[in-house]
Amino acid sequence: MRRALELARRGQGRVEPNPMVGAVIASPAGEVIAEGWHEHFGGPHAEAGALVRAGTAARGATLHVTLEPCCHHGKTPPCTAAIVAAGIARVVVAVGDPFPAVAGGGIAALQAAGIQVEVGLLDVEARRLTAPFRTLVTQGRPWVIAKWATSLDGRLAAPAGGDRWISSPESLALVHELRGRVDGVLVGVGTAVADDPLLTARPEGPRRATRIVLDGGARLPLAAALVRSARAWPVLVAVGPDADSGRIAALEAAGCEVWRGIEADPHERLTSLLAELGRRRFTNLLVEGGAAVLGSLFAGGLVDEIHAFTAAKILGGSGDALPTLPDPPPVEVEEILHPGGDILIRGLVRRRPEGRP
Repeated sequence: MRRALELARRGQGRVEPNPMVGAVIASPAGEVIAEGWHEHFGGPHAEAGALVRAGTAARGATLHVTLEPCCHHGKTPPCTAAIVAAGIARVVVAVGDPFPAVAGGGIAALQAAGIQVEVGLLDVEARRLTAPFRTLVTQGRPWVIAKWATSLDGRLAAPAGGDRWISSPESLALVHELRGRVDGVLVGVGTAVADDPLLTARPEGPRRATRIVLDGGARLPLAAALVRSARAWPVLVAVGPDADSGRIAALEAAGCEVWRGIEADPHERLTSLLAELGRRRFTNLLVEGGAAVLGSLFAGGLVDEIHAFTAAKILGGSGDALPTLPDPPPVEVEEILHPGGDILIRGLVRRRPEGRP
C-alpha cells in the first residue's frame, strides 16, 4: 500500500479534479505483479492500468488500491467490473470514496461478486493524499493553500514574481512549482496594484492556473501585468455588486473574465467566490496575499494548508505584518525545509472540535 501511495503522487497536477490514486497487484506470495496509477484526467484509472499490465497473472491475486474502486460509468468504465473480470481474489482498499456515485458502492459491488475486501490500511495517509478531492466533493470548494514569505522580523514580502524578492532563488523555484500544479492563484487588488505580479508558473507546470484578483471596486489598472497578459494566461477579476460597469467592460475588453459577487460584505463574497470555483471544479487554490486576504480566509476557517517561507533577512519598517487573529488555528507541521538558506514550513490547518479550546 505504501508503494501504491507513492505511485499515486505521480498524478499530482495532472489528474484533478479527479483524485490521485495508485494501485499494486501482488501474488498470493506477496510478489509484485503489476503497478498502476491515474496518470491524467480522462485517462485510465489506476486499477485498470495495473490490470492491463498484469494480464492473466491477475487471476487469484490481491489488488492494493489507495481509494475505493469506482462502480459507475464516467469518462472510463467502472473499475469494479474490470477487477471482477480479471479474477482478482482480494482487494485491499486504503480509504472509501466520498463521491456520491461511489460512496461505498464500489466495495459493495466487489463483495457481491465474492471478492474479499479489506478497508483501512494506511487510511490516514490516503485521506491526506486525497484531501483536496475530498474537500471539493464534500464542501463544494477548492482546497485552499495559503502561501506567504516573511523576513526574520515578521514582515510580509512581495509575492514571488514581484520586484522586491527577499526569498532565495530556491524558494522562488518551489513557489513556481506550486503554481504549476494548482487550478488558481489568488491575490487581493492591493497586492496586484502595489507589486504588479505576473503570478504565472515559470517554467510552466502540468496545469495552467487561473490568476484571480479580489477587486471589489474593479480598480485593477489596465496597464497591470495581469491584465496585459490576460489573453495569453487566464485572469478572473472578482468584483463587488457596486463595481463600475465601465471599469468591468474595460477589463473584459482587455481579455479578463469578471465575476460579480452579489454580497456587499467582502468576507461573504469571498466565500461565494470559493463556491463558484468549486462549481468550476477547481481542486487546489493557492493564495499569495496580501495580509487582508490571508486574514479573511483564516478568520473564516477557509485555509487548509500553509506554505510559510522565512528569509534570513531583516526588512525593518517596510512591508505589512501578518494578520493577528483572535483565535488562531492550530497548525500540524508536515515538513520543514531549508531552500537556499530560507526556512519553509509546510503544514495543515486543523479545525478545532466544537466547544474545544
